[in-house]
Amino acid sequence: MILLEPDSYVLEKSLLSCFMSAKREVVDIKLVDFDNVVYHLATPDNELPSVLTLSVQLPCYSKAVEYGAGEILQREYGEYLSAETRQGYDVTFRFDLDQVGAEEAERLARKLSSVKRRIISAPFERAIEYWESKPENAGPLMGLPYREKEELYVQAHADRITVIFSVLFKEEMDQVFGRVFLQEFVDVRRQGVLPNAPQVLYSNREPPLEIREVVKPVAGENRGYVTFILTPRHFADAEVREKTVSQIPLFRDYLQYHIKCAKAYMHSRMRTRVSEFLKVLNRAKPDHSTTAEKRTAR
Repeated sequence: MILLEPDSYVLEKSLLSCFMSAKREVVDIKLVDFDNVVYHLATPDNELPSVLTLSVQLPCYSKAVEYGAGEILQREYGEYLSAETRQGYDVTFRFDLDQVGAEEAERLARKLSSVKRRIISAPFERAIEYWESKPENAGPLMGLPYREKEELYVQAHADRITVIFSVLFKEEMDQVFGRVFLQEFVDVRRQGVLPNAPQVLYSNREPPLEIREVVKPVAGENRGYVTFILTPRHFADAEVREKTVSQIPLFRDYLQYHIKCAKAYMHSRMRTRVSEFLKVLNRAKPDHSTTAEKRTAR
């Protein structure tokens, strides 16, 4: 098992390579991240090789903008935002490589590697702001279509923030493993093994009450809903808040990763058993390599 990071390691290394390269060359690199996020590093047409653009395509970008993603990007990357967006992408950054020094290169590459995390954090930041205003009623329900036919919902309440993942299992085997993992999330918290972890609820087919008005129940066993209940101890402190907002959106990627690992482990065990059975069968075969001498009775 590996530890998934909210930042894109490949994007960071690719940017750092472009920033630190002594020889300016035309660049055209495409990278793909989790949840069908696409990054495109390129030298613009009719531009000097010292100019580099980074374009990002995110399936839920237009919805995230409604929750303040534009303001977050302006706050974090304002001076690098390009007025012209590359066709087919949602946002483009522009850099003059001659103006990026060695010390700035590492910091900038690291910061840009978290651009996906910054965009997806928009509804979380708005929910925290609403909670800080000490409301009496629940805040607006904010939904992000972060994957194909799957949504992420965030809603602030007076004493908590609720995060709901709509999960769709496309394969029957994924459905079996997924339900086992999701039920384990619920049981571990209930048994008190991790008392500081958020409370987790899992429902199969039937949407939670918070989203029942916007989501219709579907037939079949391949749809599930996972609810995380975040209390103030998970987001009141600034440092803890950063970790929470970074880790919660990674839940679906972790779930898919564990399903793939479980399937790979099962296949390896099956191959091992088949190999052992073949050895047993080979030992059980009669040896006809030598023929015994036959004698007649006299």
